[in-house]
Amino acid sequence: MPIDSLRRWRVVRSVGRTPRDRHQWPPAPGNHAPLSSWPGRARDSRVDPNQADAQQGHPVARMDKQIKRRRGGPRTFNREEAIDIAMRLFWRHGYEGVSLNDLTAAIGIAPPSLYAAFGSKAELYREALDRYAGIPGALLNLDAASTQDEVVAAILRQGADAVTDPEGERGCMVSSGTLQCAEEHASLALAVSKRRDAMREAISEALGRWLDPDRSKSLARFLVVVLQGMSVQARDGATRGELEEVIEEVLRIHRVG
Repeated sequence: MPIDSLRRWRVVRSVGRTPRDRHQWPPAPGNHAPLSSWPGRARDSRVDPNQADAQQGHPVARMDKQIKRRRGGPRTFNREEAIDIAMRLFWRHGYEGVSLNDLTAAIGIAPPSLYAAFGSKAELYREALDRYAGIPGALLNLDAASTQDEVVAAILRQGADAVTDPEGERGCMVSSGTLQCAEEHASLALAVSKRRDAMREAISEALGRWLDPDRSKSLARFLVVVLQGMSVQARDGATRGELEEVIEEVLRIHRVG
């Protein structure tokens, strides 16, 4: 064998393969060449490697899955459960006390998914308020009362039950909600205030079966003040028994009055 040929043969043996040979065999173990130099692989850097893999029958890499997620797809969380979770957080900490990170971590989704589902944190709060309105509270079954005293007692006792219920959070989400907030959240504070007004009007209507309009409105406002006070007391740790003592005092005053 000529000396020049022998030298080239030794180089091939020590390195693995010549550049031309690398396009004919996969490289030997321990001498891996770039994937783009393998047979049939796309050597143009502008070609998506995932497309090259697909053309050769190889599994598509994780990159393709990420692209698919960015292009959209079914949400991987239960929307109704997300509202329940958000309601509990807002109920416990108030609107401004719950950050976007708190919500996404508790629900288990990324911020883009939350925005896609609810539009904004404020809209999620509004839906949480609607969900809270469906929980039995002070105004449950007032039509069943046959006397004014029964209505007053039912409102106060059911209210006390609601703000100390171990299945929920302490206090009332509406009575104690957004009492103070930043100016940019004034619209949310107004929405909660209107719900408090609606509660007072519902109590006044229930009392209207026995009282004239002015008297029913006055007593309704008084009862709402008591309910809001019990909500604050419950947040501070008052027990159901302690709130019952408050109710007995109120009923005593009401009977004397």
